[in-house]
This record gives sequence, C-alpha cells and structure tokens, in this order.
Amino acid sequence: MTLTDEQGAELLGLARTTVDGFVRSGQVPSFEARGAPFLREVRGAFVTLKTTDDELRGCIGLPYPVKELGEAVVEAAVGAAAHDPRFPRVRPEELDGLLVEVSALTRPRRIEYSSPLELPRLVRIGEDGLIVSNGRASGLLLPQVATEHGMAAEDFLSHTCMKAGLPADAWLTGGVTVQAFQAEVFSEASPRGTTRRELE
Repeated sequence: MTLTDEQGAELLGLARTTVDGFVRSGQVPSFEARGAPFLREVRGAFVTLKTTDDELRGCIGLPYPVKELGEAVVEAAVGAAAHDPRFPRVRPEELDGLLVEVSALTRPRRIEYSSPLELPRLVRIGEDGLIVSNGRASGLLLPQVATEHGMAAEDFLSHTCMKAGLPADAWLTGGVTVQAFQAEVFSEASPRGTTRRELE
C-alpha cells in the first residue's frame, strides 16, 4: 500500500499530536480511525524523535502488522517519548525542539540464501530495513538508518546484528534469521512544520 503525501501528513500529525499530548498530560490519547480507511490498515509502524541538531531522542515501534496503522502510530509515539530504554522520558520543555518522523512498514519477509556470503547483494540499501534474530535475540534497523550513516550492505547487516546484542559478524555464521522490510517515511521539516517524504 502506498500512502499519498496527504495521508503521510495526517499520519505525521497524529504522531506529533500524540507526543505533545502525552508528554504534557501523561495520558495516552484514545484513537479511533473515523473516516480514514488507510489508518485502519493493519501495518507495522515506528515513530522516531530527533533534536533539531539531528540527534536521536527516541525510537520505538511495532515491526509486525499486528494493529491498525493509526493505533500502531499512537502506541509508537508514546513509546518513543517515554519508553525507549536508551533515553529519559521527553520533558514538556523539549517538545518545541523535537522533530517527529513516522515510518509505515511493509510486512517483513525472510531473506532466503544458500550462503551467508550472498546476503550483502540481497540487501537493497535505501530500500530495505532489516531484522536479525537468533532465539530471543532480535534487532531492527529502519531503512533510513543505512542511508543516513552511509552504510554499505555489510555494515548494515553488522549493525543490525549488534542491535540484537549479537556479534557484528553473526550474519556470516548462518545461525541467524534475516528479514527485510520496506518503509514509507514522513518527517517534519521543522518542529510542527511541513511534512517531507523521506522514503517510499
């Protein structure tokens, strides 16, 4: 499913309103997708918060399609503001200096390969996000992470392994499952400003 620019702006506005409302009140807003069929599509979603200096401030999401998109974005927005273990909760005085980004995901699919050495050429930088898992260990990196940091496919695989708490070369052992997904990404050009389409 492809989101229009208008739908992306609506999704981003939902995330921003949720972050602002939750941080100020401590209450999780209720959500009903009235009159917006795209918000009722079951999809994974992530919300990323960054400072205007491009420093990460929180990123949480639902990688698999288990909830309606609107509900998933609300949950991810609250998570990014309050439940990312790498950061303290966002404070009200920070809100005017934060940029919100929303990623609406496709269903992850397992990458099939006969040798781990094939993996780098099966990963499309700028298009694919990755999930690497081994037992209970699992790590995910959104597709925009690779482009923002200028990663080659090998680096992207290694960093996703490390995100899972695994050795960087775990993808070379053949003992992990690697899944790929795509994302439609919309971000604020400035805090509460116009919407930019980052990936599609």
